[in-house]
Amino acid sequence: MSDADRQQQLERQQARAREFLQLLPLIVELAGLPKSETGHYYNEDQIQARAITVKYAYRVARQLLVELVNA
Repeated sequence: MSDADRQQQLERQQARAREFLQLLPLIVELAGLPKSETGHYYNEDQIQARAITVKYAYRVARQLLVELVNA
């Protein structure tokens, strides 16, 4: 992989990270996950389930953005 290819890959990764952070408020709302109570911790399975919900919400938010931009 050339330096130019590595640079392009890095730029794409950074752009995706920026996009995720910009969509994060919408993602959180779409996911509808409740905040944990003070002193309450989630177990591994609960964390995994919440992560899956956030991933799905990200896909929906991203698709919504694409639809709005192309409308």
